[in-house]
Amino acid sequence: TEDGRDPVRVPENWRELLDPTEWRLNAEGLPARRAARVIALRREPEPAILLVTGHDFGDSDHWWAFTPGGGIMPGEEPREAAVREMREETGVVLAPAELVGPVVRRSSRFVFNLVTARQNEEMFLVVLDPHRTEASEGADGEMDRSGWTDLEQEVLDSLRWWRLDELEDAAANGTTVYPEALPGLARELLRGWDGVVREILEED
Repeated sequence: TEDGRDPVRVPENWRELLDPTEWRLNAEGLPARRAARVIALRREPEPAILLVTGHDFGDSDHWWAFTPGGGIMPGEEPREAAVREMREETGVVLAPAELVGPVVRRSSRFVFNLVTARQNEEMFLVVLDPHRTEASEGADGEMDRSGWTDLEQEVLDSLRWWRLDELEDAAANGTTVYPEALPGLARELLRGWDGVVREILEED
């Protein structure tokens, strides 16, 4: 199309389905953005990872689990964005120096809100003591979601700690996890980062 949009994978009204202040058409003709995410782990009371679950805009039966994070704002460094997103999405306040990495760089092509999009992510690591998240945890184990946007409230379903064995069992039984390597990667990172940045490419 004249605007560079891929007409097969990107509907004409894509700017109504994705936030155009965050997403820009790339050379593929897809809306694209840079993002920062946090792999938040804890050792006590059991090895666990903090995950969001969300569903497809048009299909609540299609759901997946992923790490907290989101788009990098203009003029913002990835580490700053990761800290901001953790605060907004989970209520957990981190200092930039607490984040290790990036430990993963991930490029993904996926369908969200009926639009095929591209996201290039930097993922940071933090290992938290249990007391750091107690104030944000409700009686049901759900974390504080008061900072979620209207769109996040609509398509995201939960935010809680998953035991690593629970995550591994869920993935083995067909739960979609992003990135796909996360269950094994979480185990590795809990033992300590080896300094190698994992490069991940995932294309739906």
